[in-house]
Amino acid sequence: QVQLVESGGGLVQSGGSLRLSCVASGFTLDNAVIGWFRQAPGKEREGVSCVTDSDIHTYYSDSVKGRFTISRDSGKNTVYLYLNSLSPEDTAVYYCATDLDPYAGCPLDGYSIDYWGTGTLVTVSS
Repeated sequence: QVQLVESGGGLVQSGGSLRLSCVASGFTLDNAVIGWFRQAPGKEREGVSCVTDSDIHTYYSDSVKGRFTISRDSGKNTVYLYLNSLSPEDTAVYYCATDLDPYAGCPLDGYSIDYWGTGTLVTVSS
């Protein structure tokens, strides 16, 4: 059974940092494209980062480029999203997701996702 479980969210002050984790089970992360999405209250879902299988390509949205970093730990079957220089505008529920299509690439289309995690809440206070 495929599962994605996020953790690492929490309350942080503006300018602070967090590390989000996405642990996969039921499949090997190395063989999949993994993306991070976020959704703030009253706003549309936004794809913020993505990494292709074998880490060939990474993607960052303009809103997070230079502040967020995606990385993969194959031994732990985990993908991380490092959030730095956080601002209140980054407050959202963050989800990891995967498209298991072997031809999938970055950025991920939210409508082609095969599996979503349950999300982790990031709250940035001013």
